Order: sequence, then structure tokens, then C-alpha cells
Amino acid sequence: MTQMQSSPGRFATVPRTTAASRSIATSGTAWRRRYQVSLMATDSVLILGILLLTVNVLTLDDSSRRLTEVLLLGGVIAAGWVTAMSLFRTRDSRIVGTGAGEYKKVVRASLATFAAAAVVVALLDLDHFRSLLVLALPSGTALLLSSRWLWRQWLLHQSHLGHYLSKVVVVGQPADVRYVAAQLAKKSGAAYTVVGAVYEGRSNPAALHTGERIVPVVSGLRKIEDFVAYTGADAVIVAGHLHKGSSYIRELGWRLEESSTELVLASALTNVAGPRITMRPVEGLPLMHVELPQFTGGRHILKRALDIVVSATALLILAPVFLVLVIAIRRDTPGNAFFAQERAGKNSAVFRMFKFRSMVVTAEDELEVLRERNQGNGVLFKLRDDPRVTRIGRIIRKYSLDELPQFWNVLRGEMSLVGPRPPLVSEVSGYEEHTHRRLLIKPGLTGLWQVSGRSDLDWEESVRLDLYYVENWSVTGDLIIIWRTFKVMLKPVGAY
Repeated sequence: MTQMQSSPGRFATVPRTTAASRSIATSGTAWRRRYQVSLMATDSVLILGILLLTVNVLTLDDSSRRLTEVLLLGGVIAAGWVTAMSLFRTRDSRIVGTGAGEYKKVVRASLATFAAAAVVVALLDLDHFRSLLVLALPSGTALLLSSRWLWRQWLLHQSHLGHYLSKVVVVGQPADVRYVAAQLAKKSGAAYTVVGAVYEGRSNPAALHTGERIVPVVSGLRKIEDFVAYTGADAVIVAGHLHKGSSYIRELGWRLEESSTELVLASALTNVAGPRITMRPVEGLPLMHVELPQFTGGRHILKRALDIVVSATALLILAPVFLVLVIAIRRDTPGNAFFAQERAGKNSAVFRMFKFRSMVVTAEDELEVLRERNQGNGVLFKLRDDPRVTRIGRIIRKYSLDELPQFWNVLRGEMSLVGPRPPLVSEVSGYEEHTHRRLLIKPGLTGLWQVSGRSDLDWEESVRLDLYYVENWSVTGDLIIIWRTFKVMLKPVGAY
């Protein structure tokens, strides 16, 4: 066990890290600035390059005068685009390398740039410049997103080597500290690594396991800044509520300023309402404003349009695959190649969800015999070596091919491409009150639950992910989840 010694700034022997742990290279402000400069340089080169290429294509047979005009407009758009990437904070250290937020800001900056350019073209009646906007916007945005994805892969690789990570100390009640540390170890990606923890109160601290590492833990809040200096942390994360109250957090922030250490507050509210939270200072009083979730409106119309186009296209393109799977399933075991099951949809409306049959036809009758061997999360029945699964069934379940017929449910409007997991009717009857919020929108063919571990998730985490999606979804977020689904299909996790 690790405890603070009486002399300030001195600590007892810290448990050594496991053999699997790696040294953590210099992190914090220095590497973030270098990374931001690299992103800025890449963005600028790509924006300038795509506009020059577009101008060259559009003016191959035009006069030198028009070429000059198009080059001038292209230069103005390039400057505006680069500026928008900064104004929309696409390189903010709080979002780079952490997922969807970065990509959303890139898309918004690009759309804002070309919306402004389109207004200028319309007002000045520059009809011959519209082709420039039509070509440059999608190609440039795609290049920028691809660039950010490649940078993110590099950053993730570096983080696995212990490089380019912000080192943090987590402060709070033991249960809150352990939860935050576990979430950071699992899901922060190329962002944070926990190097220490401080428990409020006089509890006997034990070493804290975060992934493959063991970090020191101390008790008491009196000398946090000394512990921060000892661990070399760049930030302090306050997990949950502290009994000492907000005045202590304010004073802690002042003390941490001397070492340029960031102070981060982890609120339980952000588990569900994160993107809808904004800070609104009123006469020096910082108010946390939580916007109401939207369950109808224009965004949902756009979501439905995307569902129709993608599902209809997928059914046409995948028709040969469907035929092959039908033949393989029928030849493997007797029975229908398709399996239909009643599920609860939006507002608890019951519908028949279709899948390729991956089990023997008597699977439903044999369920009660196997229920006591359940390896799922308690609410959902899962068995890693379920004897009811057929030989072909194991293959199609591993790669989620059994879910493909649900494109028909999406086309019919009973499901969406992305959404919460479609529950059984029997599950809904046992829901707690807040869990029913999963049914406020259509269930999805894929979703956060599928790209975050599927059957490996416990029930509480599955519910948290679904509620988070229901209240905070966006079209851009859906596209990112669809992309991540393709990756999970190639490298399955939690599929059995």
C-alpha cells in the first residue's frame, strides 16, 4: 500500500509497474503543440492542393483572364477554409485524437466555408464558379477527414508505445476514481494515461490497476500539487462529488496554475448529456446548461432519408451475397434460411425483425435448458459455445452477416441504420423506468453497443451507451458509427 509521508512533497515507495507496462515519454503541452502544428500544416497543404487541382480541371480550355479570376477566388476560399478550421477549433487539444468530435468540427468548418462562398457566388452572379464549389467541397472534406483519421491512427500507435499521452492524476471518492480510471484505460484512445490517484478522506489506499499498469494511490487532499509534481502529471481530473465542496475545487485550480497543470471535472451528467452541455456564465456564476434532447424534427427526417437510400442500395448490391448465404444455411442444416423474431421498436411498437438463421430450428425450445449456463450480462442470454449454433452460424455470427436481412426492416421504417440495440419484448417488461428511454427512437442495425464490445458489455454499460446515443445522436456521428461497424466486422469483438 502507498501512503503519503509526513514531510511535504515526499512519498513512500510506489509499487512498480508490471512487466507489460511501458515507459511514458514526454507528454502534455509540448507534444500537443507539436501535434497541432502538424495538423495545421497538413490541413493547409491539402486545402491548397485540392483547390489548385479543381481550378486546373475547370480551366483547361479557358482564357487566361478567367483562369486568373478562378485562381483568385480559389485563393480566397483556401484562406477562408484554413481560417474556418481554426475558428471551429478543429485542432483543439481537448478533442484531437479522441474520436467523433474532431471529425464533426472538420465537417462543420468545411460546410461553413462553402456556405459563405456559395452566398458570395450567388450575390455576385458568378455562375461559372459554381462548379468549383461543387467539386472542391466533397473532395476536400473527404481528404481532410482521411488525413485526420491517418493522424489519429499514428497517434494511437504512439500511445500504445507510451508516447504522446497526457498524464493525469484522478481525485475523488474511491469508487468514482476507479470508475474514471477504468473508463480512461478502456476508451480514451490517444488521450490520457492515469499516473496516480488521490482518495478523499482517510481510506487506506491500495495500488490502482489501470489496464496493464499499476499506479500509486494516496489518501487526503492537502498536498495534491506535491503528488502531481511527484508523478509528473499534466492534469488533475476530479471524479464526481467532493465532500469539501466547490470552494475547494476553486482553490485547487488556483494552486495548480503555478505548475500549468490543467484541472478537469468529470461529472456523472456527462455520461448521458455530454454534447448537450454548455457553460453559460451569468454575473460571474457559471451555469451548466443542458439542452433538451430532440426526438422529432428535421434531423430525424434526414436520418430517415439516409436509411431509405442506404438500405435500398444495400439490398440491391448484397442480393448475390444473400443468395449464397441462403444456399449455405440450407445445405448446412434443414430448415428456413431466415429467422424472424418479435422485437420492441420505437415507443414499444412490436415488429418482426429478420436475421439469417444461425442456430438449429429447435433453438427456442432448447433455451430453457441452457438458461442456467448464461454467460451474458444477466438480462441478455449469451453463451460463448452455444450448442444450438450451427457450423455456418458460427461464421456468419462472428462477422455479423446474420444481421444483413435487417436492411429490410430499415427500409420498412421499423429500424434505422444506427440506433439502440433492438430489445426482445420480454426484456422491455423488466426495464427500469429510465431504461424505457431507449425506445424513444428506432432501434438500429448497428450502434454504439455494437462498436463498443457487444456481448462483452455488462447491462449497465449497454444501457448507458444506448441512452447516450438516444439523446445525443447526429448524422455525422451515425456515419462514424457505420464506419466503425465495418472495422468491427473485420476484427470482431464480443460477437458470439
